[in-house]
Amino acid sequence: MGIVIRKATIADIPAIMSIIPIARKRMEETGNTQQWINGYPQESIIRSDIEKEYGYLLCSSVGEVVGYFYFAIEEDATYSYIEGKWLNNEPYGVVHRLAANGKAKGMASHCFNWCFSQCSNLRVDTHEKNVIIRHILEKEGFSYCGTIYVSNGTPRRAYQKKKV
Repeated sequence: MGIVIRKATIADIPAIMSIIPIARKRMEETGNTQQWINGYPQESIIRSDIEKEYGYLLCSSVGEVVGYFYFAIEEDATYSYIEGKWLNNEPYGVVHRLAANGKAKGMASHCFNWCFSQCSNLRVDTHEKNVIIRHILEKEGFSYCGTIYVSNGTPRRAYQKKKV
C-alpha cells in the first residue's frame, strides 16, 4: 500500500479525531496507560497544529486517512533541559502526536522517514512504557539521549537522529 503524506486541513479534523481513540487504545493494550491521558490530544490541540501548518496526514493510496502527526522545525521548550545529552545543538525538527488507525502497517516508519527527509536532525520523545515506538525509533536509527520532562512534569525518553 502506497502512503502519501500531506498537510492536514481543518476539514480533516473529524478523520483525525476518529484515529486518536484507536491509537490510545493500542497504547493501553500494550501497557502504555499513562501517555495520552485526560483526553489528550484534544481537538483544540489538533486544530492548533493545523492552523500553524504543522499537522500532517498519512493517507492510503486511495486517499483514506490512516494516520496523523505533528512535525515542525522549531525549538521545543520541553527539550531545553535534558538529563543526558543531545547529539548536537543544531536546529532540529520535532515529531509529536503520532497516531495511526491500524489499517496500514509501518505508519511510524513512514512518518519518521518523511520527517528526516525534511530535516536531517530530528528530536522525539515518548513515554517509558511506549515500547512499540521505542522499538521503532531504535530501528529507524534514533539514539536514546536521556530524559526530558513534559509540561505536567512527567518524564519522557528523549531520542535524536542526525545525518551522519
